[in-house]
Amino acid sequence: MNDLQINALNHFLREGIVEVNFEKSDGTLRKMNCTLVPEYMHVEYSEEKSKRKTNPNVASVWDLEKNDWRSFRYDSVKSVNVGGREVNYG
Repeated sequence: MNDLQINALNHFLREGIVEVNFEKSDGTLRKMNCTLVPEYMHVEYSEEKSKRKTNPNVASVWDLEKNDWRSFRYDSVKSVNVGGREVNYG
């Protein structure tokens, strides 16, 4: 994914639910419905967590199935589905 695509994905994550299909570090494929919308999260936003150093190559998102934080590398994303529209990256 290029910077423009990453920025678009992050925008969609802050606005609603996004289905992200990516390759995990063990090589298996994973489909995750995720978001960054606070109303969907079952935890309080932590100021301390927001002060952590972040990796610009990794997205930390709320997984709606696991009800917990999960992450994926942007370069592992195969496709993204937003509102029924799928965009393939690899």
